[in-house]
Amino acid sequence: MATMELDEISELATTTLMRFGADEANAGAVARIVTGAERDGSHSHGLFRLPGYVKALKSGRVKGDAAPTAIEMAPGILRVDGDDGFAPLALEVMRDPLIGMTRRQGIAMCGVIRTHHFAALWPEVEMLAEAGLVGMAMTQAMPYVAPAGGREALFGTNPQAFAWPRPGKAPLAFDQAASTMARGDVMIHRRDGQPVPIGVGIDKDGNDTTDPGEILDGGVQLAFGGYKGSAIALMVELMSSSLIGERFSHEAKAAHNGDGGPPVGGEFVLAIDPAQASSGDRWAEHGDSILNRIENMEGARLPGARRHANRAKGGAAEVSDAVLAEIAAL
Repeated sequence: MATMELDEISELATTTLMRFGADEANAGAVARIVTGAERDGSHSHGLFRLPGYVKALKSGRVKGDAAPTAIEMAPGILRVDGDDGFAPLALEVMRDPLIGMTRRQGIAMCGVIRTHHFAALWPEVEMLAEAGLVGMAMTQAMPYVAPAGGREALFGTNPQAFAWPRPGKAPLAFDQAASTMARGDVMIHRRDGQPVPIGVGIDKDGNDTTDPGEILDGGVQLAFGGYKGSAIALMVELMSSSLIGERFSHEAKAAHNGDGGPPVGGEFVLAIDPAQASSGDRWAEHGDSILNRIENMEGARLPGARRHANRAKGGAAEVSDAVLAEIAAL
């Protein structure tokens, strides 16, 4: 591992993306996501993803100068057209209009379309919680996961994220895939020569395996919890594709050129004003009552607590030498 200051990580991400055709706005938005992931210890969504962003720019599949736009489609419904660029800038464009609509009406949703998503989902819901709103988000991906009982990859890893505001404290925020393990984590296990637990995926013949390479090369990943996780993955497909006018994961694959970069697709985001939903401000104290019980329970911790603990440390971050070598080779 190498030690890097956060501004060094940001500079590396920004200059690399701009060298391959991203303009300052798009490179900066992606760099903020990458740097935040490294800061919080979410290495599978940090610099590890940078070569994939570059591949998508080099192939011309993703617009490095995309200019996302926000349109109010109906009361409580916002659409952000990502202009075939990377998702981070589109999500930054979404922020103020969605927060404004939610504060006016109490609840609002956004369909983010024509974007290429390669990051974690917690940044967008966390920014809503920091504004005092409850946030939810979900997105499809490429077809990596088989429906329960099947052997054909049809669903994406289909993450969902949720954030709950805590006035005076860091918000509760979690982000989890519908698959047993996030795709990036399976890739890191292969890179580092580490096995994965049984249940993460099956090989090309449908057999359980602990070899991440067999899962990634011809095999498929599995949903967590069998039929329960499979149902959640299906829900994500419908909400982040059909509902907002975007592609299913298997349709995203058909539109992909195999360059190794992020797929095109959509994201569903929901924001709720808890003060209006509960007709008062007791929601914060009442919500904290259960969160505090978890925090004070021996052996338990709140989802996302490790990420916030890493963030609180500040300073430098440890980055994989293998990742830095791959970026240098670009």
